[in-house]
Amino acid sequence: MSNFEVCLNAVFPLIAMMLVGFVVRLTGLVNGKDVEKMNKVVFRVFLPVLVFKQVYNSDLANAIRPRLLLYAVLGVLAAFGLACITAKLLIRNRSQRSAVIQGIYRSNFAIIGIPIAQSLLNGADTGAVSVLLAVVVPMYNVLAVIILETYSDKHDSVGHVLLDVAKNPLILGSLCGIIFLIFGWKLPPLIESVVNSMSGVGSPMMLFLLGAFFEFGRLKEHLYPLTVACVGRLVVMPAIFLSLGALLGFRGVEFAALIGIFASSNAVAAFTMTQQMGGDAGLAGDIVVVTSTLCPFTIFGWSFQIGRASCRERGEVAVGGERQHRNTQEKR
Repeated sequence: MSNFEVCLNAVFPLIAMMLVGFVVRLTGLVNGKDVEKMNKVVFRVFLPVLVFKQVYNSDLANAIRPRLLLYAVLGVLAAFGLACITAKLLIRNRSQRSAVIQGIYRSNFAIIGIPIAQSLLNGADTGAVSVLLAVVVPMYNVLAVIILETYSDKHDSVGHVLLDVAKNPLILGSLCGIIFLIFGWKLPPLIESVVNSMSGVGSPMMLFLLGAFFEFGRLKEHLYPLTVACVGRLVVMPAIFLSLGALLGFRGVEFAALIGIFASSNAVAAFTMTQQMGGDAGLAGDIVVVTSTLCPFTIFGWSFQIGRASCRERGEVAVGGERQHRNTQEKR
């Protein structure tokens, strides 16, 4: 139950902010056009600053874990490939495929990855999680732009698609952060305070706008693709990549980081990017809302099952060691 409480504490603020946006929309203070305009501002201004700050604050020198980094990168690519295959086989509506693919492979690691690690391992060094953020978040963004451009109605050339990827605000924010990180550049204190303030707006505003955009009536309309995305995100991805990670021996902060990548809810930014780049924003928003609501329960279930298996494994090793020691003593 303490594990469940940790997961709930990490995800409940996200649900609460979405609820505020939903209630505000019901009161008529904002309408659909307002949400669309505000979403464009968040996508082009606040989100790039947020991504830049997350990468900029990463400590590459003290927290690089090559084995974990390699597993995370290969895992995200594999999850992306599985999501593409699943959408191609199960989703007939072409316009819905990009939302389903993002819903399956892309997690909310940028927002709840570090809080989950800090809550599960109180006082532990979570630098490895920050380094993963610097790598995984740009990967998420690049793959999302590619898939959104692929399934858009513009049918542009490959060169034009690559140019759109390069011009994407989130990609530019990630690249700027990586450049500052590699060269060790530091922002002037005055500018850094502005960046901190602007980045603090990004996540709450995304959640607020998502709640304001949400409509219950669409759940029935999107039931099938929504179910595919939610099962893929909350059941299939953790079943594959958390289980494999546990078998490979990842424990402690490393396993907490894998939970954030492969078992958390769909990224809020997936809704923002889908709306701005011409995908099915309604389905994308529904996926974020439903996975965020179910996420505490599924994370608890996977953590409990894998944790129990690890404890049983350690117990068997301990019992085996004790039995061997006793047999040795008897022989003596």
